[in-house]
Amino acid sequence: MRVMPITCFRPTAERAGDFSAPPYDVFDDAQARAYVAEHPDSFMAIDRPETAFGPEQDPYAPEVYQHALELLRERVQDQTLLREESECLFVYRMSVDGHDQTGILAAVAVDDYLEGAALRHEQVREEKVADRKRHMETVGAQTSPSLLIYPDDPTIDMLVGLACSATPLYDFTDEDGVRHTVWRLAREAAVEALCATFGQVPRSYVADGHHRAAASARICQEAREAGKSAGASESFLAILYPASAMRVLAYNRVVSDAAGMSEDELVEAIRAAGVEVGPAQKEAFEPAEEGTVSMYAFGSWRALRFLDVPAADDDPTAALDVSLLQRRVLAPVLGIEDPTADKRIRFVSGAEGTQALERLAGTEGVAFFMYPTSVEALMRVSDAGLLMPPKSTWFAPKPRSGLFLRKI
Repeated sequence: MRVMPITCFRPTAERAGDFSAPPYDVFDDAQARAYVAEHPDSFMAIDRPETAFGPEQDPYAPEVYQHALELLRERVQDQTLLREESECLFVYRMSVDGHDQTGILAAVAVDDYLEGAALRHEQVREEKVADRKRHMETVGAQTSPSLLIYPDDPTIDMLVGLACSATPLYDFTDEDGVRHTVWRLAREAAVEALCATFGQVPRSYVADGHHRAAASARICQEAREAGKSAGASESFLAILYPASAMRVLAYNRVVSDAAGMSEDELVEAIRAAGVEVGPAQKEAFEPAEEGTVSMYAFGSWRALRFLDVPAADDDPTAALDVSLLQRRVLAPVLGIEDPTADKRIRFVSGAEGTQALERLAGTEGVAFFMYPTSVEALMRVSDAGLLMPPKSTWFAPKPRSGLFLRKI
């Protein structure tokens, strides 16, 4: 892997907590508008500039991206954002509920992404890549890091541990109770040692931020094709975490209706598709192990268990619970042929719990609480050159956006 230090704009220590924001893509339109209304000076207003316009506004219009640039300039002028002139790496730790994960924020070569040293596991959607590309080009910066994981390396662990012995640059707790601690690593010998050690890591995996990485790669490719220097766009902003540090939550599904079936008809259709269906119960519960799903429909919860599951070694994608649910239930039973485009399905983080699924399903919908896809499964799929179904993983906690803005 080719990992490099960066220069950037970053908020002052006093403003880091209230200026930084959750990643742009964790919110739908209404949630983003509500967040900006409550945090008008936060980075979310720059990352989701359409929130400054009415709901009838085309969110992809040039004036929307131009508004993001104007806000960014204001934050530089009022010194919310300061220029970090030295080439640095940053150590970024997130802590919540007894879980800690510590990684390195750096630039990663676009060629690693293009040539398979930074493997992806999820198909990207063209409109989302185009949106992030226009955003980066208009504001002239990579504003949110992708999240990459790499196989554990004891030498990297040691070097990162040494960096954490210094006084942190940032240390704050966000509105969700996640503590974010960042150390600035500028000593040349330490930076070179970490970059050289990452150079011995054969590959990493894009865990989150697929569209940001793809947009950065496209900017680089277009510059090359035009015979221009891609400059800083030869690499993209990323935070790299060791695989063992990652925490994956379920990514659940809610379908707005039962495709015209009664409760008995739904249960029988699912059974006929090769799924064992347990008895109805009123008390909510989460699935206890891989190969099982908790289903909520018609006011009751039922345990689903997939039968005749293919071996992961034979087909790592087909063996995933999210794949089995799609092939055996969502498509043939509920008619969700394309989950990326069908308006009847929505995806919900497991962090929101069973009550959220009951509320969203209501009296007519069907909700599925998934068992979390493991990091090992993600790596197995990526190593095989395959892709997971959309919304297979929800990594938590998530790094804040707006802490590091890298000019391109």
